[in-house]
Amino acid sequence: MERSRTGPALRMKLYKRLGAFSYTFQTAMFLSLDYLYVPARNIEASLRYYTGKLGGELVWKIHALNTWVAAVRLSQTGPLILLANHLHGDTPILIYRVERLESAVARLRVQGWTPESGPFEIPNGPCYTFRDPTGVRLAIYENQRPEVSREFAGRIDTNN
Repeated sequence: MERSRTGPALRMKLYKRLGAFSYTFQTAMFLSLDYLYVPARNIEASLRYYTGKLGGELVWKIHALNTWVAAVRLSQTGPLILLANHLHGDTPILIYRVERLESAVARLRVQGWTPESGPFEIPNGPCYTFRDPTGVRLAIYENQRPEVSREFAGRIDTNN
């Protein structure tokens, strides 16, 4: 299979002309869906539901800056569910990892994309949020601090 001889600038022009459907898995900017960020006004009730009723595994639960966030694993593969009592609205945010955030942002802007917020920091690195045309909330982030996942694993803060 011969490698493409087009440079980044020419590829960006092609993406703009051909539209979003020209992307292939080789050029896809989204590496993985890592988190479903779910509003949880009552963190304990949400944890009971996700662990007790759905059988999820509590990976960590952290209290910082008057905010509770808990990670629950519902399956062996797929994203962690992040339950957060500070997240506004009723719909989750699908959080995708990209290799280089600023490159992804530049590529999306060529397509006419506008962020809702960002850049801001999440524990793993910088992040932007946005919505699709129907209002679905999405985010992209760069995993600049992969050690955070290992450091958080097993940490369970209490309500004391």
